[in-house]
Amino acid sequence: MSKRQKIEEVSEVDDGRTVQARLVSDTGEEAGPPIDLPLTVTVEQLGLICNALLKNDEPTPYLFFVGEEEIKKTLNSALDLNSIDTENVIKIVYQPQAVFKVRPVTRCTSSMPGHAEAVISISFSPDGEHLASGSGDTTVRLWDLTTETPHHTCAIHKQWVMCVAWSPDGKKLASACKAGNIILWDPTNGKQIGRTLVGHKKWINCLSWEPYHQNPDCRRLASAGTDGDCRIWDTVLGHCILNISGHSSSVTAVRWGGSGLIYTSSKDRTVKMWRADDGILCRTFSGHAHWVNNIALNTDYVLRTGPFHPITDRKKKYSEIEKNELKEMALRRYNEVCPDGVESLVSCSDDFTLYLWRSNQNKCVERMTGHQNVVNDVKYSPDVKLIASASFDKSIRLWRAQDGKFITTFRGHVQAAYTLAWSADSRLLVSGSKDSTLKVWSVQTKKLAQELPGHADEVFAVDWAPDGTRVASGGKDKVVKLWAY
Repeated sequence: MSKRQKIEEVSEVDDGRTVQARLVSDTGEEAGPPIDLPLTVTVEQLGLICNALLKNDEPTPYLFFVGEEEIKKTLNSALDLNSIDTENVIKIVYQPQAVFKVRPVTRCTSSMPGHAEAVISISFSPDGEHLASGSGDTTVRLWDLTTETPHHTCAIHKQWVMCVAWSPDGKKLASACKAGNIILWDPTNGKQIGRTLVGHKKWINCLSWEPYHQNPDCRRLASAGTDGDCRIWDTVLGHCILNISGHSSSVTAVRWGGSGLIYTSSKDRTVKMWRADDGILCRTFSGHAHWVNNIALNTDYVLRTGPFHPITDRKKKYSEIEKNELKEMALRRYNEVCPDGVESLVSCSDDFTLYLWRSNQNKCVERMTGHQNVVNDVKYSPDVKLIASASFDKSIRLWRAQDGKFITTFRGHVQAAYTLAWSADSRLLVSGSKDSTLKVWSVQTKKLAQELPGHADEVFAVDWAPDGTRVASGGKDKVVKLWAY
């Protein structure tokens, strides 16, 4: 045993000292009155006390913090007794952890060939029932997840399929191609719905549907074009309702927020916020010194899954629930993440930085620096506590969502990291890289949890199913792979 460990052990000996402490949630609600706690109280004991004070029927796991410091073993180990006034009540902040656990994917269950060119985009449906992939071979493929075989090949596009996006009710899939056309598909039969949406003069980089709680019919769709326009489409009538043109260069990403706002990022170095109903510009967020590659909203996960809660409601028959009730469910989930209607967003750029913004402020909350190369992808964790970024500097970085403070760097890829996906319980993160591997990282241990080799070339697209059961990936080797525990 080292000298330091001995000293730590001696200092952990119970000398009977206590402190007055109050348990407070991360939103500021007090769990109960101040209580006398021994300095040797452990995390497990704090968990029992917290569950008892909150009268939880089911015990919930919690993380505990004193100031910035997480209590990992005992209260003593997180307190600096020299700088703390033991006469006053110490505030211990508790954060609930997701009760269910997503297991780290460890093996490839299927390699599904079929595409004749690189797989550029991949996405699970909001209920986790379907998987779609878009490829440079001009087709969209729908895969059967029970048998892990191709279900339908949708071949109408004439050029590379750049992106795919599921409607929040999971009943429609939109795909966009290099020719600037958008096609809607029925996932049950692989046939086109309605007419092709034509209007963009160059290829489309990103698609985003109107949130379910604003319109359960899932009619409107936003598209970001290389021609500098963001267009809003009525997918039922098959025409463009609004053409939002305010960017002076290619629009790289679009996100339809939950409070009637649309966010766009562009190669003109800005992020802009528009009113969805009339296309009026509300704010321009500027600060980046180079192209903005991507944006992420703190509400991305709840808007993506809409009324579905694939984890807790796995046995629910959504088809038997009325639309209005589903709309209420989706609104409730949105309000939990965004109670005041103020959304947060992060933008990542070729200038090696990320910026954290709030929808009600012009000034950035935090300029997040540390990456040594282009930052290509950024994602909020489903519980909205963390932000992850992937960079061409081969690393993944983790940041605190609340204020953009840096937490840790995940290193392990030997070439550029392209893309990211979170597990539904926010405990794990998967990244796809130019080095042909996927890597699963653990937020808890801040280390590599699993290495997933298997692709024969660069991995361009990765997605983690909303129910946490599997990961899908695709890339330059033209193969779609499914991974499970």
